[in-house]
Amino acid sequence: MGTQVIRDVRPLGAAAVDVVLDRATVEAVLPAGSAPAHLPLLLDGRGQLLLPALVESHVHFDKTLWGMPWRPNTAGPTRNDRIANEQRLLPGIDVPIAERAGPLIEHCIARGSLHFRSHVDAQTAFGLRHVEAMLALRETYRDVIDLQFVAFPQAGMLINPGTRDLMRAALELGVDIVGGIDPAGIDRDPIGHLEAVFAMATRYGKGVDIHLHDPGELGRWQMERIADMTQAAGLAGRVMIGHAYCMGAFPTADLAPLADRLAALDISIMTCAPPHTTVPPVAWLRSRGVNVCSGSDGIRDAWSPMGNGDMLERAMLIALRYGWSKDEELAMAFDIVSAGGARALGVESYGLAAGCRADFVLLAAENLAAAVVDRPAGRTVVSRGRIVARDGVYTGH
Repeated sequence: MGTQVIRDVRPLGAAAVDVVLDRATVEAVLPAGSAPAHLPLLLDGRGQLLLPALVESHVHFDKTLWGMPWRPNTAGPTRNDRIANEQRLLPGIDVPIAERAGPLIEHCIARGSLHFRSHVDAQTAFGLRHVEAMLALRETYRDVIDLQFVAFPQAGMLINPGTRDLMRAALELGVDIVGGIDPAGIDRDPIGHLEAVFAMATRYGKGVDIHLHDPGELGRWQMERIADMTQAAGLAGRVMIGHAYCMGAFPTADLAPLADRLAALDISIMTCAPPHTTVPPVAWLRSRGVNVCSGSDGIRDAWSPMGNGDMLERAMLIALRYGWSKDEELAMAFDIVSAGGARALGVESYGLAAGCRADFVLLAAENLAAAVVDRPAGRTVVSRGRIVARDGVYTGH
């Protein structure tokens, strides 16, 4: 694979261009029709929209029931009910993780996502089975996608002896990020939980990604402690707080000192824009310099049958949740599932300019706002200069 060209595409809806590729990198972006005629043609875009690859910043691939017969949701109403239901259900599933998560990953690729962060359970109910299965699956798709893993203590860390040992083992096996969950609400020891998480991150040279569902003042207090520990550990730019429901409970004026600390430490906020609870004020956070990203969370699993792994649809759901309808607001929703995710995950050379990696989505839409609203299914996906999906169907790795 040498020099190639994608002709007649509109980057983010701008004027048509030709994109010259040097193997897996964008070499030049030229006015449409001006790329040398002798260059091999990778794609004739015919005026389609050219988008950077989408970024799935928060998903749980290891727990999906994707491709299996419909299973009614039997979980109770609380978070602990859902965790217990999952621990009862998953050991009885005889379809290997690779045969559930693999097809889901391919589905996500075909929808345009090429950068992922997946939380993987390291809990005593499962041992390292999920971790080992997902590490093997990452090798299968290593030439197509970037797939980061978080060692995730779903059922709590301090309240389940042996969990920290499993997390350390997962990190030694090659998991990328130290996870945490509700230091107060589940582990009932917020300082102890956070100290354990940041100690592991420091010891292994990893980033941190914490699920924080804890509400109100308790949640905000924990966010302040996460900021303290991020600063003390020298982990600026390597920490994400997922969900952060607590931020939606306060007037933005009350959140300004915290938002400014998050921005200064480059701590990313991840929201799935759920309809059932308070959500962080993402437009305001972005205006204060806080990076915001998004993800699907669970997809067809024991927690919920919802989700389809389409991050363009997630952009639409973000806009719907926040009441956004102006073109600039819809563009902001797209930025959250693209550049915002890339920054949160530390994706290098991301974008559509010369020098960026040749990771693209092409689709038929009048402009970026229309793409978010219409979410055309017939997408072409280019990964590292190779076509990996056509008409919304994965074509192989």
